[in-house]
Amino acid sequence: MSLTLASNPPLRLHWHWAWLTPLVLFMAVMAGTSIGETSIPMDTIFKVLANQLWGAGYAVDRIDAGIVWNYRLSRAILAGCCGAGLALAGVVLQALLRNPLADPFLMGISAGASTGAVAVTIAGLGAGAVTLSLGAFAGAGLAFGLVVLLAHAAGSGTGGGRGTQAAGAIILAGIAGSQLFNALTAFIIARSASAEQARGIMFWLMGNLSGVRWDDVRLGLPAAFAGLLVCLWHRRALDAFTFGADSAASLGIPVRRVRGMLIASMALVTAVMVSMVGAIGFVGLVIPHAMRFIVGSRHTRLVPASALAGAVFLIGADIISRIIVPGQVLPIGVVTALVGAPAFAVILIRGSRVR
Repeated sequence: MSLTLASNPPLRLHWHWAWLTPLVLFMAVMAGTSIGETSIPMDTIFKVLANQLWGAGYAVDRIDAGIVWNYRLSRAILAGCCGAGLALAGVVLQALLRNPLADPFLMGISAGASTGAVAVTIAGLGAGAVTLSLGAFAGAGLAFGLVVLLAHAAGSGTGGGRGTQAAGAIILAGIAGSQLFNALTAFIIARSASAEQARGIMFWLMGNLSGVRWDDVRLGLPAAFAGLLVCLWHRRALDAFTFGADSAASLGIPVRRVRGMLIASMALVTAVMVSMVGAIGFVGLVIPHAMRFIVGSRHTRLVPASALAGAVFLIGADIISRIIVPGQVLPIGVVTALVGAPAFAVILIRGSRVR
């Protein structure tokens, strides 16, 4: 399976469409703020924003104002940040590993980040000196390191000539790593958490935006933006890596340094997102593939397109999670899995036919 399969998409978008990005994001965030079990009109949302940002003094119902500002708006913005960050992580991993099935969830990064976050919050690792995001980052790095070592031990590595064998080994190692860290997370919860904590943690692990507040946005927004800048800065290197590490080295790219920087950056972005909303699967798998069909495989277009699509997708998934069951909020990971699992099957079938 090769990432170059979608190099000739039916439609190519050009940079003169880039001005639509802020508009699309704004519309998605407004939809996430307006739509819910109780719909809030757009004019009410604009009045609340004017009151909060500029002290306009519009007369707005206090309950509506609280729902908009303290609950839905911050939730929609962070959902967009998480979607963009996870989609970018998928783009980078698929390019570096030359594997169309690589994403933070399947590669064990999300599971490792969950273990690190739970170890800090439930088991008290670090005795208060380690933050939740730092613990998640340490777990994400440890998980990915274990996956790489396991793949090398299987005799494949992460790049080079034996493409199909290496791709299979990486995915199998990622699945093994995910299961290991999921088991560690379950062990920590069973050993250290109370019954009430266990229920809350298990709901959080499936992806939960219910507890999001503005402090989370202040952390998630810079993380997503930084991840986007790193990917755009190394967009040509990512193009080269899709043809293999040897091809990248022949073009003068310092393979080890760039690869290490990109993986560390995406592990950090994933860790930040997981520490706030839990492990959300399939975003990094589905979105990059969908965008390759639309904008092509050149990372100059693929990176911003994937970030935008990931943001809109996760905001939409959050809306569905709030309205699909009346009176109940589903974990957002349930919605992304309902979309991602069939997409995963399509990618597997398509890849086997192409080979």
